[in-house]
Amino acid sequence: MLAPANQAQLIRSSQKDEYYQNLLRNSANQTVQTVAGSKRWLDWRKEIELLSDFAYYGLTTFSGSYQTLGEEYVSIVQVDPSERQIPSWARRGLFVLLHAAFPYLLDKILVCLENELEGEQGSGGDVSRRQAASGPWSLERWLRRWIQRGVGLLTEPQRRACLPAVFVLQQSLTLLHRLHVALFYISGSFYHLSKRAAGISYLRVMRTSSDDGTIRSSYRLLGAVSLLQLIITVCLQLNNFRQRQRARQEWKLYRSLSPQRSQSSGLRAARCILCLEERRHSTSTPCGHLFCWECITEWCNTKVRPLAHHRSSRLTALSLGISKTRHFVSISPEYSPSLSSEAECPLCREKFQPHRLVYLRNYS
Repeated sequence: MLAPANQAQLIRSSQKDEYYQNLLRNSANQTVQTVAGSKRWLDWRKEIELLSDFAYYGLTTFSGSYQTLGEEYVSIVQVDPSERQIPSWARRGLFVLLHAAFPYLLDKILVCLENELEGEQGSGGDVSRRQAASGPWSLERWLRRWIQRGVGLLTEPQRRACLPAVFVLQQSLTLLHRLHVALFYISGSFYHLSKRAAGISYLRVMRTSSDDGTIRSSYRLLGAVSLLQLIITVCLQLNNFRQRQRARQEWKLYRSLSPQRSQSSGLRAARCILCLEERRHSTSTPCGHLFCWECITEWCNTKVRPLAHHRSSRLTALSLGISKTRHFVSISPEYSPSLSSEAECPLCREKFQPHRLVYLRNYS
């Protein structure tokens, strides 16, 4: 007798599929690295993994068995929304495209768009190096050309507004995935967004277990807890966003103030080696070197950001010189990986933690 598969079976099936997919990816990566060399392998690593996923689903979902190795492991079969027949070729093809190709293309587009927006605001050296590194037949190169034409039509204020929008979109995708997983725990169907979009569900071919009701109830409780955690996370992020906006306005106010200059002194004003301009709001590193507050905090941002989210971390000054009795500036690591992350002095390369920066009040 066929019955709907429960959450535990769908999760075990997905874990088993990921295990075999990783085996196939590792074998393909090792083969290409041995034959073509490490440089070519690094250039095409994402594409190799994409082809490996296509090969895995082509040999399982599109073969005569209609089952992946994970589905066979837990004895479940794919069915269409009617739950009476195997999904059609078109429905299975849509699932494979959404599950394997869509995340790859979306990641490429967002990375290229982010690089172009930052390249327009900064120097073009990094952009030219990335263009030289990508081959003439690379998908990233073609996407970059297409995105360059679109970014070129934007004005400077629009470009500055689009860069945070890309970051918000990246964070929204993560929250959407967490929301979908929580709904899966509650409803017990569609563990992947791609299968929900394709309308592919599962039936188990083994008899119903007496523990099925207990399993579903425990996962519903887990889903409710996951939803509560997601709501709290969204509220905290919105609160942090408002705090960053307030801190940015305060910083603009302090930045607009004229730097204090000594009219009686004929000495040349000290300069910051990072911006090569007259030093504003002098800040000292633990090793004793002086920089602008904005320059050294931005320098710390680039040094402590993790690789997976290298564009998302920001250090926010929340109490820049507001208290008259304290000489330290509190830094809120709202998007930094941890307080233990270390930056380095631009001059002597001594390692230090960003929260040890000292803002020097009334120091020209």
